[in-house]
Amino acid sequence: MKGLQFLSLLLIGSLFALTGLRQFFVSPLSGTATNLLWFLAQVLPLLLVLPGILRLKARAFFFAALISMLYFTHGILQTITPDMRTLGLWEIGLAMLLVLVGSFGTRQLGGLKAPQ
Repeated sequence: MKGLQFLSLLLIGSLFALTGLRQFFVSPLSGTATNLLWFLAQVLPLLLVLPGILRLKARAFFFAALISMLYFTHGILQTITPDMRTLGLWEIGLAMLLVLVGSFGTRQLGGLKAPQ
């Protein structure tokens, strides 16, 4: 289980770094404050699942898989423009791997229990 936790943390960190690279270096917005706010809005979903993944909660792995679909969709939109295609393909690959790791982590931890 620690291997899945490590992989999920690695993938979340990679998506975080890729988003920062794109936002601050490849295609920054006009102002520093708007860049920072937009970056925080983009990575906030990733930051919300980190405490649960560190505690090995099945719900956090499930939500990490769901959240990664946002990054998958964003990566698909990035591949439309030729100058952003490489970053988009990396984002798609990282998001797909996070879906796999999140689903395996959810299954290994017993899945989600229905409320009674």
